[in-house]
Amino acid sequence: MLENYFPILLFILVGLGFGVVPMLAGKLLGPSRPDAEKGSPYECGFEAFEDARMKFDVRFYLVAILFILFDLEIAFLFPWAVVLEDIGLFGFLSMMVFLGILVVGFIYEWMKGALDWE
Repeated sequence: MLENYFPILLFILVGLGFGVVPMLAGKLLGPSRPDAEKGSPYECGFEAFEDARMKFDVRFYLVAILFILFDLEIAFLFPWAVVLEDIGLFGFLSMMVFLGILVVGFIYEWMKGALDWE
């Protein structure tokens, strides 16, 4: 009965090995030279542990929305490219309309300056 669970246990152990061993190797073998520049906030531009009700710049939201938009575009392009021969000209023209709408939105964002970071 327990031998039926051996592949699952082996899968879990190999998965943990692939996740934990490189982290431990980097921690133990890598150099540790911390300084103030490396410990500073780098992604959002403000300290990480402050008041949760502080104001955000709207550009952060615009960048996030643009990322989701183009991420979904790619998510639709891969399956479309796989079945392009099966769906024919109608499928091709439908995707061109979809991409055209996205390109118009991208050009609008570009012209409004949403992609410029000050």
